[in-house]
Amino acid sequence: MESKLEAKPGEKPGEEAARQREWPLWEVFIRSKQGLDHRHVGSLHAADSAQAVQMARDVYTRRMEGVSIWVVPSNAITASDPDDKAAMFDPAADKIYRHPTFYVLPKEVEHM
Repeated sequence: MESKLEAKPGEKPGEEAARQREWPLWEVFIRSKQGLDHRHVGSLHAADSAQAVQMARDVYTRRMEGVSIWVVPSNAITASDPDDKAAMFDPAADKIYRHPTFYVLPKEVEHM
């Protein structure tokens, strides 16, 4: 079954076929030996997830600093709009009960 390739506006003939042959972009996250969380370290192009993990290991853990690798297709990531920053994050500032200073700790747990 052959799919029909449609050109994007302003694209030259044949560029759509070349774009279809490109490997997808993957975002790479590494967890270091000292850390508990994965940290975004970069991006790479790979044919599939297995190849992306192998390439990420070769590129981003050359000094044996990683213990875990996550790769995520870039097109699977959804981000908030920077223009919506005020509406998205400012309402949390007026809810003091969400801050740990709102609560009184019992004497038994003063070391926290």
